Amino acid sequence: MVLTLYGYPLATCTQRVVTVLHEKQVPFKFVTVDLAAGEQKAPAYLEKQPFGQDDDGFILYESRAIARYIAEKYATQGTTLIPKEAKAKALFEQAASVETANFDGFAGKAVMEKVFKPAFAGTKPDEALFETQITELGKRLDVYDKILSKQKYLAGNEVTLADLFHLPYAALLPQTGSKVIEERANVSRWIDDLKARASWQTVKEGIASTA
Repeated sequence: MVLTLYGYPLATCTQRVVTVLHEKQVPFKFVTVDLAAGEQKAPAYLEKQPFGQDDDGFILYESRAIARYIAEKYATQGTTLIPKEAKAKALFEQAASVETANFDGFAGKAVMEKVFKPAFAGTKPDEALFETQITELGKRLDVYDKILSKQKYLAGNEVTLADLFHLPYAALLPQTGSKVIEERANVSRWIDDLKARASWQTVKEGIASTA
């Protein structure tokens, strides 16, 4: 059975999963859920939850959980995104926790105010909230910059899911007008490297079924 992914092409969670699918060279069927039309509230969709994946009857939701499942199920093909060796895997888990605790929330709220609200809700951003989130994100990225001055990626010198998890919001941050990434040389180098990957270039051009 071909893996089926339900999502919205411009949604960051969908983009996160599809990037991993391309990295792992996993064919998939993509089913668009029209958020603007409220399809995500339909009973049939609520059974799967946001950005649900159906793999031969196995239904999973939450983008990071789906990404981990794909990386481990298809461990022998494509890019190795979760290390096997104990210490390397521990460093990966550490980096994955860093993304969740120190990047996603701040970047997500900043992007919500400056990008998503005007584009999808037609409302003005809360400038004070945006500035607060960018300031806090900047403090965290200062630490990232130190880490990345010593290694190529967040968990070491090999790319992992922890790096790819950052991509959707990192790619949108420049649209907020902030240079919170560009102002930090090592962070900027790291994000540019990730955005140049073939998997992200494919996602950036649009999401379509590959099977």
